[in-house]
Amino acid sequence: MQQYRRIEMTVGVFVFLGLVAIAWLALKVGQVGGIGESGYTVIANFKDVGGVRKGSDIMMAGVIIGRVDEVRLTDNDHATITLRIHEDVAITEDAFASIRTKGIIGDRYIRISQGMDETPLKQGGEIVETEDAINIEDLISKYIFSGKE
Repeated sequence: MQQYRRIEMTVGVFVFLGLVAIAWLALKVGQVGGIGESGYTVIANFKDVGGVRKGSDIMMAGVIIGRVDEVRLTDNDHATITLRIHEDVAITEDAFASIRTKGIIGDRYIRISQGMDETPLKQGGEIVETEDAINIEDLISKYIFSGKE
């Protein structure tokens, strides 16, 4: 009887540790409650963010280097995006941020292109050079309604 009790306790401990590990992994991967958030933040201002939302990817040279932390309206005509960049990636002060689409009708993401300056942006810095999202509907309507009279 004592041996069964020892086996049951051992199995119980392993099940408990497994559940704790799964919960920690879910929080870490899901970046819930500040867990899993690392890196530094920079901001970028755009006239039109065209569907970029919290959690959208930030890419450089086709590699994900961070995620969008926040998208908010400023001055009633501009959008400010807070970007969380991985700690091991240095964005230069003259970097260029543009909004792109994955595929033809895919998700929006922010592409960062480095400039020639070697001075890195610091925590809370601003990417000054930005390019707004291309709105396909606007392009189509301009093409359709720009016919010759």
